[in-house]
Amino acid sequence: MDEHPSLNIAVARLGATEDNYAIWVLKAPYPGGYVIENCHWTIDLSQIWLGWQGLFSPGSKPYCLPCHQNHRIAELDLMAVIPVDAPQPQVYSANLMQHLGLNLWKWLFCRQVENAFAQSQGMAFGQGKLLRIRLEVRDPDLIPLPWEIIQPQPGKPAISLNQQVLFSRTNSDVDSLPPQRLDRSIKILLVLGQNIPGSPQLDLQQESATIAQVLQNTMPSGFNPPNRLNPASCQVDTLVQPTPAALIAKLESQQHNVFFYAGHGMPAPDGGLLILNDLGGLNGTELAQLLVRCGVKLAVFNSCWGAQPYQHRQQAVPRSSLAEVLLHYGVPAVLAMRDTIADREALSFIQTFTQALAHRLSIDEAVSIARQQLLTLYKFNQPAWTLPILYMHPEFNGELIQPLAAAITEIPYIPQSIPNAYVRSLSFQTNADFPIKGGLMRVGRSSGNDLVVVEPWISQRHADIIFRAPSTSNPIKGIYYLRDFSRFGSYVLTGDGIWLRVHAGEFPLESGMQMKFGSEEGQIVEFRIEV
Repeated sequence: MDEHPSLNIAVARLGATEDNYAIWVLKAPYPGGYVIENCHWTIDLSQIWLGWQGLFSPGSKPYCLPCHQNHRIAELDLMAVIPVDAPQPQVYSANLMQHLGLNLWKWLFCRQVENAFAQSQGMAFGQGKLLRIRLEVRDPDLIPLPWEIIQPQPGKPAISLNQQVLFSRTNSDVDSLPPQRLDRSIKILLVLGQNIPGSPQLDLQQESATIAQVLQNTMPSGFNPPNRLNPASCQVDTLVQPTPAALIAKLESQQHNVFFYAGHGMPAPDGGLLILNDLGGLNGTELAQLLVRCGVKLAVFNSCWGAQPYQHRQQAVPRSSLAEVLLHYGVPAVLAMRDTIADREALSFIQTFTQALAHRLSIDEAVSIARQQLLTLYKFNQPAWTLPILYMHPEFNGELIQPLAAAITEIPYIPQSIPNAYVRSLSFQTNADFPIKGGLMRVGRSSGNDLVVVEPWISQRHADIIFRAPSTSNPIKGIYYLRDFSRFGSYVLTGDGIWLRVHAGEFPLESGMQMKFGSEEGQIVEFRIEV
């Protein structure tokens, strides 16, 4: 899968100040994109947010921001600030949805951050790719906000509905990803937890059969997949009210790449508790370690609390939501709900989502397509499309299963006769040589690479060393290049003794050049062409 350019944006409170925040770009597809801005959270934004919750989450306790504590929030009169042509409820709700989205965009993409976004999107468009935007909200008070609805101006799509953007949330306080296997099919473990008193009582066997049927239906509907005729197979194994030991045994005995939980739970500082049966359950930390150990790439939760932080004495606890805990321990992707979602809405979403995955789309692209389906079915002025929240590990490219073209080289032309070259490790007493076969060497942490470098700053697929010839008639005049598409970049030692950083770009290599991957503290390797 071609790597899409990525723009990672972080939001954090500055010190103990209630309304002062830093917004900065942690990753950008060009060097000048790393910018930072200071922004103030206003009482007007708090008013709109409280009004939004009152209309779209009337049964839930409102989430209040810290600036509410020392300031009296006036009664919200959005009719005075939102122009409407008619007092119809659907018009009012649509304007309220848009009003919050516009104001959140104006706050988040302020000044230089907006410029970084515009230039990054232009670069992605020029490369024929999508722009991957990952938002890291470090202040737990801001996590409940529906960032997925932000939009630049009226008439433009919300960021999570924009077909030129792949939007997800992320967290940089994470363990590095372990090596990821590349599966050829979707293998889902569907787990249904116990009913709890006071909740709607379900026929769990019937419920599991319904969900399993929806998950296994990979025929396209509602979107036009690029690989319509070649969907991957989808296998669903089901556990109903399992014991923790039964769940662990099932995950350890088979290679599932998706964990799907439907049921109830309880929020807690360690990610909460999944209630499996009357004998117990698993907390978020235990589940995270289990999923990472068993190689699960995607965890999906059809419950109303997975994306919300735990609150202690009306204070949100940092990194306490189930999604954040799983990401912290190294689960590549987590999809959870921001609030309660109706059964018909959830089934509509997961059906389209699974279909998109089966047609070999990335996880964040599949979420975008399924979200658009919810918007089509349940309309813009309803909260359904705003409920799914996707968290993705900053090192994860969203690839769940092997693309159809995985076996096809990314280089349009590889000549029949090319100079023999190799990479030699200089960081050990015994120098090891690694030949570059066929003009291509893949470098990274994953075991599927030609050169495996296991260091914490190395991406799963970090870089390539490739040979390009200017023509088929004279391939020997070609050049080897270092092509980087990693999170932290690569380094080449230049002739004047300076380590030059190569990030999201290419650099021509000459025999004898030394390289490092991910960090200047990394292992040193030397590129050589045989004479």
